[in-house]
Amino acid sequence: MKLAFNTWVYSGFPVWVPSYPLEEAIKRLARIGYDGIEIGAAAPHAFPDYLGAERRKEIRRVLDGEGIAVSSMLPAPGGGAGYNVASPDAAERAAAIDMYKKVTDLCAEWGAPTLLYVAGWQVFGTARPQALDWTAAALAEVADHAAGAGVAVAVEPTSADSNLIDSCDDVIALMDRVDRPNVGAMFDTYHTLYRNEVPTDYVYRLGKRLRHIHLADVNRDAPGSGVVDYVSLVQALRDTGYDGYLAMEIGFNRRNVEPDDLARRAHAYLKSIL
Repeated sequence: MKLAFNTWVYSGFPVWVPSYPLEEAIKRLARIGYDGIEIGAAAPHAFPDYLGAERRKEIRRVLDGEGIAVSSMLPAPGGGAGYNVASPDAAERAAAIDMYKKVTDLCAEWGAPTLLYVAGWQVFGTARPQALDWTAAALAEVADHAAGAGVAVAVEPTSADSNLIDSCDDVIALMDRVDRPNVGAMFDTYHTLYRNEVPTDYVYRLGKRLRHIHLADVNRDAPGSGVVDYVSLVQALRDTGYDGYLAMEIGFNRRNVEPDDLARRAHAYLKSIL
């Protein structure tokens, strides 16, 4: 298993500060010792529409020079453009699908094996079956585009932030419905905490369909500082043969953080139990 760190806490999303250039985040995380970096596709880091061909090559040179891989990428759902694949607004759904395709292409260009997919949220006045129809159609279209780029899609249940794909059962049902070989699942220990569920249950139930994982403790603090049993989680991942990234998605929900400290503490703790 390899360790990665999500850039939200360095990028000014969704909280505006702290905010660092992407190159700076890459260098700091490589220096701490991470194998990979999970890049959020939002300004000021990697919003696809702001990245010309030369800028993309420049970032790739920094990644290669620092010896750190891109583990995965994710568009920024919510806010101005929305990017809700289950939106009742057809224009927003189309824009969201288009953004996922753009981020998929960026994954391929920067060598990231996985695109993370947030299944959207049910807006007031929309029936749940309709919202599920829309997200399933969007996922199928995104997955087909990703397959052509050699990228896998990992669907994340986001119970603390949304209301559509909340649980392990929900993500399994969506994967079965879409039925694409490059579509798998992921989960975030922060969201399992929100549902008062046991993270290892997700590992054993998803088995080989688990493509990625986010680690975060209470209040999105570093692993090892809260209540999640990471020792049992790592053992479950070994039991099922998981060999992907453990990506820290921490600290981005508030301003009063020191990103380097979080990254360093998370790295040291995970190394101690791997």
